[in-house]
Order: sequence, then structure tokens, then C-alpha cells
Amino acid sequence: MLNSLHPTKQTLIKSAVKFLETTAPEDITGEQILADSGISKGSLYHHFADFPDLIEHAQVYMFSRYVGFSVEAINTLLHNAKDRESVLKGLQEITRASQSPNLNRMRSIRISAIAKSIRIERMRILVGVEQERLTEALADLFRESQERGWGNPRLDPKTVAVFIQSYTIGKVLDDLTPTHMDEEKWYLLIDTILANVLFPPGLKAVDA
Repeated sequence: MLNSLHPTKQTLIKSAVKFLETTAPEDITGEQILADSGISKGSLYHHFADFPDLIEHAQVYMFSRYVGFSVEAINTLLHNAKDRESVLKGLQEITRASQSPNLNRMRSIRISAIAKSIRIERMRILVGVEQERLTEALADLFRESQERGWGNPRLDPKTVAVFIQSYTIGKVLDDLTPTHMDEEKWYLLIDTILANVLFPPGLKAVDA
């Protein structure tokens, strides 16, 4: 997402992201961003409609970054895997990394971006474009796994991509509660779905 943007715009978004990692969006000021980035106010308003527009772009970047990590990890796994067992083992590791309690703030930021997109049209457009890109990336990876004889051929790749991302929604709900579920039981549930529904045993490669 960032690599295709003007360097000044990249710098401003990166600065906003740094503040968003520890501060609520409404508590961040334009003066803080300008001082941190070294960018002038004129340049900020040249690249963004207003200060909230910059914050929205930064939130969308953080929104996509969370899923992007998993997409990259799954892509690497599939290209290095030799069989179904190695795929499942790698996915179990990715699950534990992406669902870790240490990432609860990243999950809440993603949900916050989704909620904000419901109220603000320009945010909805930004999130919608990025969400489509991420979903298609995951769908392509599952489609590849089907072709290699690991992914369930009865399942629609895009539907699977959306389902995989729904893990995050469930985890956010637990993050909010004072008494959390057992992490290992959560991982066991996901592992079971992966091994018996998404990547069941006894499949054959899809004919080209």
C-alpha cells in the first residue's frame, strides 16, 4: 500500500501510524504529526483533504498490515510445503502468531477501522478497496492449495478467505471480556477446522 504513494505522503502516514499504535485517533493532533515527520502544513494539505483524512489513511494502513502479515506467511508456507502435513503444521504456527494476546491492540485497531468505515463514506471506500485486495490474496492462496491437492475442492476460495479473517472478529470479542477463554482451546478449535474442513485428508490434486 505505502510503496505506491508519494514519499511525502508515505512519511506522513508512517508518522500517524506511530502515534496510533499508542494513542486514540481523537487524541492525536496535526501539530504532533508535523513535528514528528518534519513535513510542512502546506504539504500535508496538498496530499490529504484534511487532518482526519490523514488519520483515516493511517488507520487503513494498519488495518491491512495485520492481515498482510498472515498473507505473506501463508504464501511462503505454501511455496515451501511438501505435503498436507507440513501445510497444517505451518498454519498452526501462523494461527498462534496471528491470534496471540499480544496483538490485541492491532485487532482492536482493525475493528475500529471497520466501524469508522460504516459512518464515513471516504473511509468506507479506502477500507473496501484494501479489504478486497486482502480477501483476493487469501482466496488465491487457498485456490493454489486446492490445485496442489491440499485444500478442500468443495469450498469456494473467496468464502474460505472471508471465513479465515473472521477468526479475528471472534478474538476481538474475547479481548473485550474480563474473563478470557482458554487460548489453547481456541487454537484447538481452529486447528480442528483446518485439518478436517479446509484441508481434510485424502484429497487429490485438481486437474489442470
